[in-house]
Amino acid sequence: MIGTSISFMFEAILIALLMVCLVSWISILLARRVGLLDLPNSAPHKVHTEPTPLAGGIAFYVTMLLAGWFSGTFQEQSILAAFLGGAIVFLFGLWDDFKGISPLLKLIGQSLAVLVLVGMGVQVRIFESPEFFLGVNDQVNIYLDLILTFVWIVGITNAFNFVDSTDGLAVGIAGLAAAFFTLVTLDAGQTVLSYQSALILGACIGLFFFNSSPAILFLGDSGAQTLGFVLAVLGIAYRPLGANQSSSWVVPIMLLGIPIFDMTLVVLSRFRRRKPVYTAARDHTYHRLLTLGLNSNRAVVSMHIISLLLGCLAFVVLTRPPVIANAIFLMILLIGAAGIYYLDNRNRWP
Repeated sequence: MIGTSISFMFEAILIALLMVCLVSWISILLARRVGLLDLPNSAPHKVHTEPTPLAGGIAFYVTMLLAGWFSGTFQEQSILAAFLGGAIVFLFGLWDDFKGISPLLKLIGQSLAVLVLVGMGVQVRIFESPEFFLGVNDQVNIYLDLILTFVWIVGITNAFNFVDSTDGLAVGIAGLAAAFFTLVTLDAGQTVLSYQSALILGACIGLFFFNSSPAILFLGDSGAQTLGFVLAVLGIAYRPLGANQSSSWVVPIMLLGIPIFDMTLVVLSRFRRRKPVYTAARDHTYHRLLTLGLNSNRAVVSMHIISLLLGCLAFVVLTRPPVIANAIFLMILLIGAAGIYYLDNRNRWP
């Protein structure tokens, strides 16, 4: 199904968009039938007024399975690994959506998914690269890469669960990230990854229709975590052509910068206030923007615009020498740190 013309990207977007609309409608009916609903006032941070199907995860994963089979992208090892490992994340997330499970059980599911990835040869290989030589033996570099793989996959998986704090926010960010992954992988000559990224983009566009305010379905843990997991794997599988790895390593981090920022803000804030990290609360970036005076729509759009700007900067970084690229990345980190300090200032947030 993947041709030589870039028209394949638009084909993939269209296929996934049509599929996810059909599957979302079926998933909503199924969720209502089996009682997979997010009830109003079931937790202090929930503000919706009608029982809403937690059908986004089913719609996304089923669509990706059908689209992957139809297009043949599962022939790519990294994509097959993403959806085999993603099946574990999805099922544990669905279990949580149905019954509610402990953070430890979620972490066990995510860890099993990482083991699937590593077992299929999909992992970070930064420390093993000659450009990142640290003066230690090869075995230590291998272990460092395995640790970084675990931190990256589990971190991004949970970051998307954290940032899913209002209608349309997480799926919009995921769609923007998928759009940029479509472009950077195409630029790298990884056409199968580009096609898969375009499929994810199409699915996110369709889901955005159902999940935008007022949402008629929620992503749930199964949707948000699976989205994060698949995008995290894309970040590992991406291999740029003609770019220094010491420059390009920052690209996936920048493309997924908003979820990373939000999780960092929430975790640091809760540690600072000695609150449980995994307790749901209204202390995410979105909620703090509301406190600063933005309405719900402008808060969501603001986060989407920043995600778009970070994606554009990621392309700029790719074309720059390592010193300049890492200087730009350091500047972004400093701006992010200043943003966390500002938003978590005790005079603005209890």
